[in-house]
Amino acid sequence: MQLGATIPVADIGTGPGEIRDYAQAVEGLGFDYLQAPDHVLGASPAKVTGKGRVGTNENPYHDPFVLFAFLAACTQRLGFAPGVLILAQRQAALVAKQAACLDVLSNGRLRLGVGVGWNQVEFTGLNEVFSNRGRRSEEQVQVMQALWSQSHVAFKGRYHTIEDAGINPRPTSGRIPVWFGGHVEATLQRVAKYGDGWMPLAYPADDSALAVFEKLRGLIHAEGRDPAAVGLEVWLSLGSGDEAAWHKDFAFWKAAGVTHVTAHTTYAVGHHKRIPGHTTADHLAAITRFKQVIADLR
Repeated sequence: MQLGATIPVADIGTGPGEIRDYAQAVEGLGFDYLQAPDHVLGASPAKVTGKGRVGTNENPYHDPFVLFAFLAACTQRLGFAPGVLILAQRQAALVAKQAACLDVLSNGRLRLGVGVGWNQVEFTGLNEVFSNRGRRSEEQVQVMQALWSQSHVAFKGRYHTIEDAGINPRPTSGRIPVWFGGHVEATLQRVAKYGDGWMPLAYPADDSALAVFEKLRGLIHAEGRDPAAVGLEVWLSLGSGDEAAWHKDFAFWKAAGVTHVTAHTTYAVGHHKRIPGHTTADHLAAITRFKQVIADLR
């Protein structure tokens, strides 16, 4: 199992020194990868009261490609994973190019988490259609995988046309792992057809997770693929401070066949809780202790 951490930009600051020091500390602690979220636009906080789920620009978000390119030069072995890149609000060929460049410059340390997004404000501002974002993102993955593996691509889909063109550089291996985030049925179908892994956040360590994992494995098998070749990532909340619960949940995920566990300190939706502290020291102390607590399980 690989062990990852999130980067709490909103707490530690957006400057190069803070970002570099945090990533190097995470690498020094022996974590395998660092994960960062993605948002391009957010609405004014003063204008969204009572309007339901609308993301604001209250908290900072570094662009994942810029952030990870910077950190690739500051670290030696740490992997990077957007959690998740909102693919449908970007051009597929451009994302393929950016991901390929990052893959080359980081010596293959990128794992590309993608999702459909939920904040319509972003799609409007980026001049992209919100209503078909799921269907488009599925085709986008096909476009990117073709551009990574072939020097020249001829592609004609519902949303994309490429006429004997390609990107250069391409990933050294000819591929970049694509992991899907999300929880709807269509997401599971996309993972089964095209994904290297799935990144769900909604399920606690209980039978509901086991049931959906088995469902996914059945879908993967139906596509003629080996379920063992498709990874599973979960987030484990450190906000409770309950070390016995951390150990129990990690053991559960290991037995369930999870391949990646992200120890997070800021996410606070559903069963997830953020840690009480807001300083760099608070976040590093939490993930340090977590790694010690589950050391016997790795």
